[in-house]
Amino acid sequence: MTLAFKQLITDVRNCTLCQQYLPNGVRPVVQIQPRAKLLIIGQAPGQKVHESGIPFNDASGERLRQWMGINREIFYDSAKVAIVPMGFCYPGKGKNGDLPPRPECAPTWHGKLLKNLSELKLTLLIGQYAQAYYLPKSYKNLTENVQNWRDFGLKILPLPHPSPRNNIWLKRHAWFEQELVPELQRQVAEALS
Repeated sequence: MTLAFKQLITDVRNCTLCQQYLPNGVRPVVQIQPRAKLLIIGQAPGQKVHESGIPFNDASGERLRQWMGINREIFYDSAKVAIVPMGFCYPGKGKNGDLPPRPECAPTWHGKLLKNLSELKLTLLIGQYAQAYYLPKSYKNLTENVQNWRDFGLKILPLPHPSPRNNIWLKRHAWFEQELVPELQRQVAEALS
């Protein structure tokens, strides 16, 4: 890891760009090393993740690891898995769950961070915000993005958010766990091998 990259991580962790909008204060949650083979771009930390400072350290993370077919040890090995959310800090509660990720993080930090991932083999775009920002060709909504995952090539997989709040979506779209999850596990295993 270069000194420049270490300084970049320090700058990210010390970021206060949107502090005035964060009811629980600033606590950027990012996991990244230049050698990572797999990149997860999610939404933003939830309350539990904000408190622990560990990405996906909640029920969403358990489901995501299950979908991916990997354990916590591999998931939290930053030399294997990078986790860079659209918003680095917990945005607070809204009417129907957490607020959307703050819009400042991705344009400010993503390009600087992601250009350092020299061994990246697979990117998982979790949720509508990551998909709207990163998919070269986006469909009408998240469901269509996920249904048409083959259109995005072998290096990008759009996924729904693994939150328990999405249980209804998962029941309505049983094809996701029947068809896409096995492919996700295959691609994750291949990327990490």
